[in-house]
Amino acid sequence: MNRKRAIRWSICFSVLALMTFLFFVLELESGSSDISASEVFMALFGKNAGSSAFTIVRNIRLPRAAAAALLGGSLSVSGFLMQSFFGNPIAGPYVLGISSGAKLTAAITMMMTVKHGIFLNSAETVAAAFAGSMLSMGAILLLSGKVRNMAQLIIAGVMIGYICSAATELAVTFADDANIVDLHNWSMGSFSGISMSDVGVIAAVSIPAVAAAFLLSKPMGAYQLGESYARNVGVDLKLFRAALILLSSVLAACVTAFAGPVSFVGVAVPHLMKSLFGTSKPAVMIPASFAGGAVFCLLCDLIARMIFAPVELSISTVTAVFGAPVVIAAMLSRNSQKGR
Repeated sequence: MNRKRAIRWSICFSVLALMTFLFFVLELESGSSDISASEVFMALFGKNAGSSAFTIVRNIRLPRAAAAALLGGSLSVSGFLMQSFFGNPIAGPYVLGISSGAKLTAAITMMMTVKHGIFLNSAETVAAAFAGSMLSMGAILLLSGKVRNMAQLIIAGVMIGYICSAATELAVTFADDANIVDLHNWSMGSFSGISMSDVGVIAAVSIPAVAAAFLLSKPMGAYQLGESYARNVGVDLKLFRAALILLSSVLAACVTAFAGPVSFVGVAVPHLMKSLFGTSKPAVMIPASFAGGAVFCLLCDLIARMIFAPVELSISTVTAVFGAPVVIAAMLSRNSQKGR
């Protein structure tokens, strides 16, 4: 049985790696200017410097593809951490309003600073988004102490998200500074406009956070078996919960700071990976969720860019189309299991 599982997991990871590579290359090839695979690889290896293909690949498409992969993986891992914390398969940063809280504080901070001639760097934008995600998470945790029904808690999270989104739209509507014209597009969700320096910041935030989450695999596995069991095997529940909240919020904030709110990835992808790998073990699910999120967002970004080219859809429009049915399936599956 263990051998069969190992073979299954190896095949699944290999397929995800191959899909990541294929979609990544397609991201670099596809666009308003058609670039061949040979030109893409020449640009990646620093050849033909100065050509239009080199400039497009290195300065526009490569940062966007790298950001889509890193942020998609981060958002998926954030969703898995929240699902583990709340013990619910439809908990996630977008559903619970965490992403909307991050969007609100990031947008308001951008507008206030630009109004006074101050421009935030990438790290400061992430910090502003993190503050909002922690505020939203704090509100959810306060409600969780009073609301024992998980369905009601999810609804409360959705309402918090709507309130934050409405406040953001109100702020964007009355923003009149020419320097924040792109804020509306950002608030809808997009991987466009990201530079390689931004990718460096994304990697510096997301990779250590995912690695730290992976190091929590053992206590997370014990926590999945119940609080009493986790406490009996020596897990410090207060410290563990704080770490889980912190890591999931950092990952969600990083995504929102650079791409705006991206819907359903944090809920749908972990559920898909659990079905694909046939397990919920954190040591498997964390890397699987990261790889699955990268594949999912690369594919969705490719569709957002190309389906109605030259018009580009917001990334959340595409992720919602593919992610919402998965969330519905997860809810129906959970209800059928309870009914047995």
